[in-house]
Amino acid sequence: MDGPHPDQRFDPASITRPDPALLTYYTITALLTLVGFPFVFLPLYFKYHTLKYAFDDKGVSMSWGILFHRQIYLTYRRIQDIHVSRNFIQRWFGLASVAVQTASGSSGAEMSIEGIRNPEALRDYLYSQMRGAKDGAEDADADAPGAGDEALALLKEIRDALHRLAPQHDREEGAS
Repeated sequence: MDGPHPDQRFDPASITRPDPALLTYYTITALLTLVGFPFVFLPLYFKYHTLKYAFDDKGVSMSWGILFHRQIYLTYRRIQDIHVSRNFIQRWFGLASVAVQTASGSSGAEMSIEGIRNPEALRDYLYSQMRGAKDGAEDADADAPGAGDEALALLKEIRDALHRLAPQHDREEGAS
């Protein structure tokens, strides 16, 4: 199991589909259910063939499904934590799952990127994007439209209105 060469940069755009070994992993997992094999394998089979990932400069998306199509899009700003997990069979195939959690209030991961060969590089990339999105939000000009939280913009608007009223109030007190 060779990792990438140290001089090679990780390219998240190269991850558009899970590794083909994921289908073998799904097959073994379904075989372990014995009698339930067709009921477990068929949904996993269709999930594998429709599973797609896309990374852009704002976030990551994942979609899958035929009859019930699901699509998840997470912006890097919303990401709270990232976990890499591998069970015994996944380690055997050199695969891992990268679970991405947000502050949505659910106990589980919002998105689980399955069938990844180089999960540490993906995790590091997501962490760097997550930090960059949060640092960039703090450095953005607060008066620019859409450059921050709505509540923060409202508070700044109230502050500015109070500053405008203060000189008026001082003049009125001086005149009396």
